[in-house]
Amino acid sequence: MGQPALSTPQAPRTGPAGAPIDWAVAAVTAQRLLPPGPALPVDDAAAAVRQMRAMSVIAEEHVRKLTGLDDGRPPRPAEVVDRPGWVDAATEGLCRLLADYRTPEGRTRRVLSTTTGMQVGVALAFLASRVLGQYDPFGGPSEDPGRLLLVAPNVINVGQTLDVPAEEFQMWVCLHEATHRLQFNAVPWLRDHFSSQVQSFVSSTEDPDTVAKMIGRLPAAVRGVRRGEAPDALGVLSLLQDPEQRAVLDRLLALATLLEGHADHVMDAVGPSVVPSVRVIRQRFTARRQGGSIIERVLRAVLGMDAKLRQYAEGAAFTSHVVDAVGMDGFNAVWTSPETLPTRAEIIDPAAWLYRMAPA
Repeated sequence: MGQPALSTPQAPRTGPAGAPIDWAVAAVTAQRLLPPGPALPVDDAAAAVRQMRAMSVIAEEHVRKLTGLDDGRPPRPAEVVDRPGWVDAATEGLCRLLADYRTPEGRTRRVLSTTTGMQVGVALAFLASRVLGQYDPFGGPSEDPGRLLLVAPNVINVGQTLDVPAEEFQMWVCLHEATHRLQFNAVPWLRDHFSSQVQSFVSSTEDPDTVAKMIGRLPAAVRGVRRGEAPDALGVLSLLQDPEQRAVLDRLLALATLLEGHADHVMDAVGPSVVPSVRVIRQRFTARRQGGSIIERVLRAVLGMDAKLRQYAEGAAFTSHVVDAVGMDGFNAVWTSPETLPTRAEIIDPAAWLYRMAPA
């Protein structure tokens, strides 16, 4: 990609003292393992970057009109990055999110921090070749804490692979990410609520080597896939959590499912007037999500990406059911307070959430 046209986030040089993950090691490991993106002439790459920035603004305008969510500020262009830029932004955002988490002093902590940093780096390298876009609610400056990213080489590559119109696919991706930005910026309590739930989950973890334990389950996961079984990342996590952690994890999963499903609903509901080939894109993109080699499917499961695919489907079905029943204004009751968010059970049974929200 044309480097001068791309945003260049800065990864943390070091992590906070006592951090369970050495974020500098994570960033360096990921950068070394990154597969190269598609090769484009510099002028073509620069034009694609400019187009994505402009589209991100237009997409947010469409999302505001459809959802009624509005943060009171004019839409801002996304940051368009390459794969190394996404790794830097991801490590910075994760470092901020987990900044208050500490492990005990000692040589074991230092060794564990470095080892876990390398493992996280391996995961980030894999994800960096697949992520199309991301809204990081914690990655920006204090006056505008969120950061909307579009990973240009991946957006271009996937659009070409799906054989769909480039501009329409880019708009479709922008609609999803713009929805995430409005979710966090137009709902005043959501960012702090999400952060508090993550902190509660992490602080209740007595063993900071969770990533290492998950990676250690790879051989069994590979054997399961070869037998035709689908490895369940949530099942892996559930083996590692005590009851308190499972309760927090349930709340986090319900929230993540709502956010992802709502964004997926919006990117399709904006409709063919904005993305004429939306049905073809959705069909081909869904098929691509479910494909991949044995190794890719195992890594997706261990890293939680298969669980994320279920979140898209379940959250979109919940959103569509509620919008069909009570309209978008009625759906927006989910954003009233943490108490009005659907539970995991209600995500699967949206009628139960509608019953709970019905006037007495």
